[in-house]
Amino acid sequence: MQKETRLKRELARLMENPPEGICCYPQMDKTDLLCANVMGPRGSPYEGGLFQLELEIPQNYPFEPPRMKFVTPVYHPNIDSSGRICMDFLKMPPKGGWKPTINLENLLTAVQLLLENPNPDDPLMADIAEEYRFNKAEFKRKAKKTTEDYAMKKRKHELN
Repeated sequence: MQKETRLKRELARLMENPPEGICCYPQMDKTDLLCANVMGPRGSPYEGGLFQLELEIPQNYPFEPPRMKFVTPVYHPNIDSSGRICMDFLKMPPKGGWKPTINLENLLTAVQLLLENPNPDDPLMADIAEEYRFNKAEFKRKAKKTTEDYAMKKRKHELN
């Protein structure tokens, strides 16, 4: 019961007053499966991209974090080729930082910030983390190319 009440309140708040570049909505009539769109942050190689995420809300929410993954491919040290995200907020303590006070808006904003500020010290993709550390120009080139190929293609198609 607490899960449904909280989710309805959080989704209503996200629809009424969404953070810049973020939207979130239920998939069909399922309140435990959500879609989110996150715009790539300005000044990052993801700028101009529209990234789709899928959020699965567990039965114990908010006492357990949502399972979140990117549907849109992303070239990033903390996001693997399956779209899984390595981020402290998505892990339970003691290894992670999840707290029941964290809401969907906080999570999606944190994902947007992670795009802008990768964490190469806690990577899912070690090779991309090494590239980010030692060859940032090549990392930015590949991230921008992946963004253009996958996160902008849909937008260009929608505009035509």
